[in-house]
Amino acid sequence: MDRKVRLTSPTNDALPAITPVLKGEPSVSPAQAAKSIRAAIIGYGGAFNMGRAHAQWMRDTGRMVPVAVCDPDRARLKAAKEELGDVKTFASVEALLRGGGFDLVVIITPHNTHAKLAIACSQAGKHVVVEKPMCLTVREATAMIRAAKATKTTLTVFHNRRHDGDFLRIKELVDKGLIGDVFQVEMYGGGYAHPGKWWRADKAISGGAFYDWGAHYLDWLLNIVPGKVENVTGFFHKLVWMDATNEDQVQAVIRFASGCVADVQMSSIARAGKPRWRILGTKGAIVDRDGKLHVNTELDGLVTEMTVPYAEGHWERYYQNLAAHLLDGAPLEVKPEEARRVIAIMATAEKSSQSKQAEPVPYE
Repeated sequence: MDRKVRLTSPTNDALPAITPVLKGEPSVSPAQAAKSIRAAIIGYGGAFNMGRAHAQWMRDTGRMVPVAVCDPDRARLKAAKEELGDVKTFASVEALLRGGGFDLVVIITPHNTHAKLAIACSQAGKHVVVEKPMCLTVREATAMIRAAKATKTTLTVFHNRRHDGDFLRIKELVDKGLIGDVFQVEMYGGGYAHPGKWWRADKAISGGAFYDWGAHYLDWLLNIVPGKVENVTGFFHKLVWMDATNEDQVQAVIRFASGCVADVQMSSIARAGKPRWRILGTKGAIVDRDGKLHVNTELDGLVTEMTVPYAEGHWERYYQNLAAHLLDGAPLEVKPEEARRVIAIMATAEKSSQSKQAEPVPYE
């Protein structure tokens, strides 16, 4: 495959403030560095400082060292030098692959560039982390997986929000059987606001309205209800924001082989919202409201309602796991086949919205 790839300065989800790394500040001792994974970053866009954030999370493991940054914007390369210290900088992916001297690459670029960049890096023998969403199509996801398998390298997707506090607590409550067997999940994100005029609202680049927060929501869902998906029914609306090419509202109704049904909605035209989570089980329910989880259940015959705080979030654990996987052989937390399921559901929802019928999901 042609490895010549154009990329633009990227962005990603808003995140908490990141402690800056001072120029020249050592992150690991020389002895640690000799046993560390050398990492490169493709895409050092200024929005949300995701390049710097990934570098900090890697350094915080004590087992990963950022050594190279690639971005076509010279100002962003200058920023990388100022923020990360002693790193090599490259204006093209080709130059990075020729002279970066690294083991792992993190791809933080617009969604439509993920597949080609990941495949090129895998074919060059590098381990790959791709920002979510993995890519735009199931075909691309499969090509990425095959490229990594062919070179016996690791491919994973940055589904860091598996370590968000609300999801962690909900999974704990479900796994403990507090609400019984889950048979319905309702998930919602959005409001009434223009989706923006940057590339994340451009369907050809972003993939559509599902491909931003929706990727996180579906990854959460598939970890709450991990069984086989039978089919997906999609409903897509384009009604208001005609200067943006993303849909205004998207919805996927997902039927699992277990009988569980999930309804996931993302909207930029919802004047009336609803909770992010509403989960029904055979013994109880969980509703996310006012920054807490409201749990209805039955304990020893007593019907009760309780309020449960979110767990503490730990995004840094994503890279801790990846370092342990690469250096110690620990199981990989986010497997590429899992990330492909997310892409498959989003793509199938759109297919269903056009066919007006439930559609089967590839690789299920």
